Amino acid sequence: MRVIRSPIYTLKPYERGIRETLGKYDGFIMPGFGFQVPIFQIVRVRDIREHTMDIQPQSVITKDNVEIKVDGVMWVRPDSDEEDIKKTFYNIDDWKRAVVQLAMTNLRQEFGNLTLDESLVAREKIAGNLKEVLDRFTTDWGLKVSKVEIMQIDPPADIKAAMHKQKTAEQERRAMRLLATGEFEAAEQQKLAMIQRAEGEREAAIKVAEGKAQAIKLVNEAAEQYFRGNAQALKQMEMTEAALRDNAKIVVTEHGITPTLLLGSLPVTTTSAKE
Repeated sequence: MRVIRSPIYTLKPYERGIRETLGKYDGFIMPGFGFQVPIFQIVRVRDIREHTMDIQPQSVITKDNVEIKVDGVMWVRPDSDEEDIKKTFYNIDDWKRAVVQLAMTNLRQEFGNLTLDESLVAREKIAGNLKEVLDRFTTDWGLKVSKVEIMQIDPPADIKAAMHKQKTAEQERRAMRLLATGEFEAAEQQKLAMIQRAEGEREAAIKVAEGKAQAIKLVNEAAEQYFRGNAQALKQMEMTEAALRDNAKIVVTEHGITPTLLLGSLPVTTTSAKE
């Protein structure tokens, strides 16, 4: 804030002001050139740009009774309309200090509702909750909290050492798990390969056996056809020899010799012949 007491003044585009006459509010001052009566009047000017404000490092106690140090930063600006500018002057004495103190108080409460592990992964959640609380309280001061960021969450040295050991152990367990998984998968692949190889060998053996069986079948069929014809011829020769030996009649046809056997007084011809 700056106070103008000279009779001629100028407000910049990012400034807003109020004029007081004999200590009482007398009007809202916009950017530009202006006049006032010295001694009787003064102009109070407010910068309405975003103000970057640090939340200094402080110790907070988490829900599981761990003391950690945290800090942050926030961006706050006065609203530009007349009523809000009046609030920044008349509703709060030092609005920047007030906002910082309010932020520190609520920051302790936010971390007090969370365990250490929850705090380490909840920066955005904590910042969002803090912004909402600050924005609600600072409305009566004519202010707008644009953004809050949690910069650092620093546990004690012994806690950090324990966390480091835990992280290392977890990484080692993960590496061993990956190694075991790889070995298991390799064993499974080898098992599948052996099964597939055995299946291939079995199918090959079946095909070979089927081929041999087919070959044997063909040989048997050929032998059967060959010997069947030869057997008939052999049978005729045997019958002819028997007929000659027994002085039976023999009929010579275009199909060959057909013996006729005499049984009693009636001749019986085994094969009909065409004369």
